[in-house]
Amino acid sequence: MIHLEGNLMGPLCKAASALALASALGLAGCGGGASSASSPSIMLLAANDGGGGIELWKTDGTANGTSLVKDINLGAGNSFPGAGGTTFPSEFVFFNGAWFFSADDGTGPKLWKSDGTPGGTVRVTAAVSSPRELTVLGNALYFSADDVSGRELWKTDVNGSTVQVKDIAPGTCSIGGIQVPCSSPTGLTVFNNTLYFSANDGTSGFELWKSDGTALGTVQVKDINLSGDSSPSGFTVFNNELYFSADDGTGFELWKTNGTPGNAVLVTNINPTGDSSPSGFTVFNNELYFSADDGMNGFELWKTNGTAGNAVLVKDINLSGDSSPSGFTVFNNALYFSADGVASAELWKSDGTATVRVGAVSLVSGLTVFNNALYFSASDGVAGVELWKSDGTDSGTVRVKDINPTGDSSPNALTVLNNALLFSADDGVSGRELWKTDVTGSTVRVKDICPGSCDGPPVLVILP
Repeated sequence: MIHLEGNLMGPLCKAASALALASALGLAGCGGGASSASSPSIMLLAANDGGGGIELWKTDGTANGTSLVKDINLGAGNSFPGAGGTTFPSEFVFFNGAWFFSADDGTGPKLWKSDGTPGGTVRVTAAVSSPRELTVLGNALYFSADDVSGRELWKTDVNGSTVQVKDIAPGTCSIGGIQVPCSSPTGLTVFNNTLYFSANDGTSGFELWKSDGTALGTVQVKDINLSGDSSPSGFTVFNNELYFSADDGTGFELWKTNGTPGNAVLVTNINPTGDSSPSGFTVFNNELYFSADDGMNGFELWKTNGTAGNAVLVKDINLSGDSSPSGFTVFNNALYFSADGVASAELWKSDGTATVRVGAVSLVSGLTVFNNALYFSASDGVAGVELWKSDGTDSGTVRVKDINPTGDSSPNALTVLNNALLFSADDGVSGRELWKTDVTGSTVRVKDICPGSCDGPPVLVILP
């Protein structure tokens, strides 16, 4: 299992959807802002049919409804739609009646949009490259992108106008001692109708910024670390404030802001001797849950009510090391997650008081609520990594299907669409393809996109 640092998690997917992070099944709305459409009947994905490279496809969950939208990079080249700066598609954001994403037509990754038809799939602008962190706020789509002024904050509006919001770091700034033009906005998150993010103005280092979409309204909220980078990340709205991890020079701890100029305060110093590195912030039962290290118990499950000095260790799951809880998902009045107890990445749940292991599975990832059950990828040590579901009890935690009888099918990118749960899996014969399970319990391959043993959807980074 691959874990990413907190400052890389937000860019992958901030929307409250069932989309697995770094997935090849990019669902509209994965970008941190309000989506312009509800319950889309199709979704876009990146796939390879074995001849045209990794290109833009669509599916409605049926074989006939799964087809190539457009070969953006003609021939065998890859356009990597939705790549978001990596080869692992993750960013398809629905805005103004179309999906927006990054794709490479052979001239480098640019901003594209698609309505699901070949004619409606067009490049939005060639002025900037490598658009990332696509986030809807009001009547505009915000993102970070590169041009001659370096990586800065940009937006495109409902009229198709694409402009730089502000050159936050005019001239040059330093990354690793190298002088380069950049502000490199990351963690774009909507709070109180304003866009918050981390950026470097070339003077203060990476600090907390906000923008109302205008140059004058794009300002630093606070220079938290006067001697370096505070590198705020993990932005999460809770109790009308924005919570995040930041380093004021004494270590990465839990912070919050109400958004007013100069307002950013330490909630509590969980690890007085170093970094507590809080991450995975998830709101549950009017409290904020997260993983943190107090310097004594390792990375374990914590919670706060947001008041000054309040942070409580919920449970020390792994008494001899880190349990590294992650993948927090609310289901049936409990918070579910994976954690390392006696095995690797077991299924656990907590109501804030009692925290217990559920079932006898490990290597748990992709927790997704569907049809009144919690679905996920896991192994029982017998059948390999397969598709499982749970009702929250030991007896109700069962394998849905042994898709690959000779090995691991490794389901990921679990996404709910049209009364079905779609995902990527490898049956050991057809390669990695698009699968689904429906409300009747039937689990079948949707389509062999790349006939033979090759992979249709690209091989994915599996995240909890």
